[in-house]
Amino acid sequence: MGPAPVTGERSRLRLLQLSTFTSNCDRFAIAPLLVAIGIDLNVPLAAAAAVASGYFLAYGLMQPVWGIVSDRIGRVRVMRVALLGAALAGVVSAFAPNIVVLGISRVIAGACFAAIVPSTLVYVGDMWPAATRQQPVSEILTASALGIAIATIGAGFIADLVGWRAVPAVTAAAAAGLWVALARLPEPDREPVTGTPVRSIGRVLRSRWGPLVLLVVLVEGSVVLGVLTYLAPAAQSLGFSAGIAGLVAGAFGVGALAFSRAVRALVPRIPPAGMAAIGGTCLVVAWAVPAIVMNVATLAVAGMLVGASWAFLHTTLQTWATDMVPGERATAVALFAACLFLGSALGAAGAAPLAEAGRYPTLFAASALVAVPVAIVATVGRRRYGRAASSEAGPSEAG
Repeated sequence: MGPAPVTGERSRLRLLQLSTFTSNCDRFAIAPLLVAIGIDLNVPLAAAAAVASGYFLAYGLMQPVWGIVSDRIGRVRVMRVALLGAALAGVVSAFAPNIVVLGISRVIAGACFAAIVPSTLVYVGDMWPAATRQQPVSEILTASALGIAIATIGAGFIADLVGWRAVPAVTAAAAAGLWVALARLPEPDREPVTGTPVRSIGRVLRSRWGPLVLLVVLVEGSVVLGVLTYLAPAAQSLGFSAGIAGLVAGAFGVGALAFSRAVRALVPRIPPAGMAAIGGTCLVVAWAVPAIVMNVATLAVAGMLVGASWAFLHTTLQTWATDMVPGERATAVALFAACLFLGSALGAAGAAPLAEAGRYPTLFAASALVAVPVAIVATVGRRRYGRAASSEAGPSEAG
């Protein structure tokens, strides 16, 4: 007989929160470690950054794959398979003798951890009724933001105290523990899968709004998560330790966590287009500040404002993705996540030459310029989408 299943909703939610927390810790811990990795393995910063790019790329590309697989073998089974793979990859990362082994193991870890956040959200959709679903979803997203904050702050200090290899070792241990714990999580009932994945993807890409939203989130990923990779190295280029650089990078997680509460309060008062405008403005200002004057304070301000943009702009885009093709919601959300992390990989790779040359103000100035059309297109597009929805469904249903 297997382990007794978890029966209480609160206990189930705690397991889901711990899973998303661990996934985000692993994903966001790498940026504060890039300089330390480069020194330890005797490679340039661009080579260390390529490890992060590979992770983000695998994380993004595997989103649709895990979604398709979970529809066929189950949400919990997918999460446990992914956690086991992430644990093994983390062990290899901790003992990697060179940059090639580290890069391969990090790509595998990214591909595995890609299953966790979307699977937990889909699990909530399967197990909680619509009338009470918002609360568990918000708690999972809060755990995600907390994972971002702790990873970006704590990874640098761990690297200073015991070395960067301890970080993947810790997330590997956590993944292994969750692989065991999730055996007690009951599998939700699922509707039979109909149609092919290719047909579903085609419907999203042929829709009126799908291509626009996917393009916006692709560029957003490059200018948010991609450029964010270099916030800690920029601080270290000023002579600060990995621990202090981690604190600077951690401002993103703190900002995302703090402003997510503000978003929750403002949602009934401000329309989605207004939320996108606020977030887009925060993103432009975030990168403009260190482009003008770069010091540890302006870098921390940039991280905080990028976190604010994540809370306002990205959540607006994420909600839009769930509505843009109602008949293909799961596929649309999976493609949205894939584009986000594909963009982050492209952004990290594209910014590597400037970072390697130490031209961080130029990098941030270029990011601010790219953020301008992201803000404009997201705001105008969301406003037009709301008007179209209003004309089709009536004022009471428009968003």
